[in-house]
Amino acid sequence: MLYSTTTAAEKRRLFRERLASGELLRLPGAFNPLSARLIERKGFDGVYISGAVLSADLGLPDIGLTTLTEVAGRAQQIARVTELPAIVDADTGFGEPMNVARTIQTLEDAGLAGCHIEDQINPKRCGHLDGKSVVDESTAVKRIRAAVDARRDPNFLIMARTDIRAAEGLDAAIDRARALVDAGADSIFPEAMRTLEEFEAMRKALDVPILANMTEFGKSELFSSQQLADIGVNIVIWPVSMLRIAMGATDRALDTLNEEGRLTSKLGEMQHRADLYDLVDYEAYTRFDTSVFNFEVAR
Repeated sequence: MLYSTTTAAEKRRLFRERLASGELLRLPGAFNPLSARLIERKGFDGVYISGAVLSADLGLPDIGLTTLTEVAGRAQQIARVTELPAIVDADTGFGEPMNVARTIQTLEDAGLAGCHIEDQINPKRCGHLDGKSVVDESTAVKRIRAAVDARRDPNFLIMARTDIRAAEGLDAAIDRARALVDAGADSIFPEAMRTLEEFEAMRKALDVPILANMTEFGKSELFSSQQLADIGVNIVIWPVSMLRIAMGATDRALDTLNEEGRLTSKLGEMQHRADLYDLVDYEAYTRFDTSVFNFEVAR
């Protein structure tokens, strides 16, 4: 009720333990707290919170317009309702190295299990669009060092994302990733790898966990979880998928309202009221105060 029963520190510890096992951890993207709870119920390993989703939720493009306050606030709302660890996209850290340091401590306080900091310039853009530019290696390294130095919980995962593959190629991406690991990054997010062989090359070049981003309509092929596990990838995310599906369904439902004047034909596609009440754990609130919920929902 209200919050998860597992503390943020314990979530981080358990996530690190799972990550050290070498197995592939699956983290679908949550677009709100309720979807995070459904991700947990379906048996996934964690929750991913996408910067693109947070931007879209505000009706904004993913070009670095969101603030630390907005990202941390929404991420906290999502992380608090699930027993799973939640990883959030922290873009470029919201400023210079000192801003990056503040970002890490703010996200720790918000209950996140970790975040990733990228090496794009500001204003940034979606990692699967053309025309990206990255900062020089020194600047990228300073961001990660600032993040590591600011961390108070050693189990808070600091992941370095590099977008250099699209600009300078795979060899440059491997070199950049190695420099970020040397700076203290716990894990690497190589963005916009084009083939399974590129992910495999990155995996072989590094001795820290790596993440694969399986976003639709992007630069990477949509590899299966098994394909990624077979080459040793440690984390896979589907950052925007659930939002895309939800928005697609909403688009079709609105068309139905325009065409039919009611949504009777869509009832089979809807989450039933009883399932919603079960997901938000209405009965727990009943046990707390019987005056809150004292009726039954007919199916």
